[in-house]
Amino acid sequence: MRDLLTLPKAHLHVHLESTVRWSTLREIGTANGVQIPDNVGRFGDFASFFAQNDVVRACLRQPADFRRIAYEYCEDEAAQGTRYAEVSFTAAAHGERLGDMGMPLAAVLEGLEAGQDSFGIECRLILDHSRRRSVDRAWRTLDLARRHDRVVAIGLAGDEAHPGDPFTEVFAAARDAGLHVVHHAGEGEGPASIRQALGPGRTERLGHGIRILDDPDLVAEVRERGIPLEVCPSSNVALGFASALDTHPLPRLRDAGLVVTLNTDIPSLIGTPLTTEYARVRDTFGYDDATLADLAHAATEASFAPTPTKTRLHKEINTWLTTPAQPNTP
Repeated sequence: MRDLLTLPKAHLHVHLESTVRWSTLREIGTANGVQIPDNVGRFGDFASFFAQNDVVRACLRQPADFRRIAYEYCEDEAAQGTRYAEVSFTAAAHGERLGDMGMPLAAVLEGLEAGQDSFGIECRLILDHSRRRSVDRAWRTLDLARRHDRVVAIGLAGDEAHPGDPFTEVFAAARDAGLHVVHHAGEGEGPASIRQALGPGRTERLGHGIRILDDPDLVAEVRERGIPLEVCPSSNVALGFASALDTHPLPRLRDAGLVVTLNTDIPSLIGTPLTTEYARVRDTFGYDDATLADLAHAATEASFAPTPTKTRLHKEINTWLTTPAQPNTP
């Protein structure tokens, strides 16, 4: 088996606020007068995940805080062998909370720029919007996205029990503006949420999408259209959307001929960086190096990266696969 740290990867589904190092969170929290609970980083369901996210958000107040977490994100991703990433960030929520709509996004972009230069990783942003929040905030998210070339997409996240229909005009406008659209769907809710995302939601990828298997006709449609799925197995288990890793539907999604990409979603919260996700999938499902390379190729092709970046990544993945494994490589 080849070293998974050296497998060149694209990372398409990861939330910046859920990548913050615990040591950084405590330092920022102390500086900003925020008490960090002793149980931070331990949770067992979707509700406690939201509570953890609230703690992280409360700590992020100054431009330097946002720059730092973006810079450290680049460092940590590069250490995982990630060459290209599309990281999600709830810019408008932070802007409203802090009374400065543009500051959090501008600071994150500065941090990503510095991190790219330091660690040789290419990063772009997806601005997400919670389904629980107002349509007005969704429009503000779109307005922020239009201002920055490094923002490639906007989309819906959060509790899928809240419908996506109120936001359809926002995402139609986003597509008209040349932005991509990516929604979370088919994780907590069933095929109806996926159909809404694919139809009036205008999504180009499915964030999670694991409930698609509940509807064979939908599987056939998504397979025919080549819509990629951003699958996050360890997160699904941690948040209670899958009972265990060995029963996760990832192999069945691949067997159904769907485009499956492998991602972490909330790596710091569950202690699962991207290489660990690949290793868990390898060990749980018995995947060989060629299958892991296929997953890396799928993520590269499903990304919104420029064509030269995709070409380079595909070549690097093929080189990884055709270079003989070294003895005693974990």
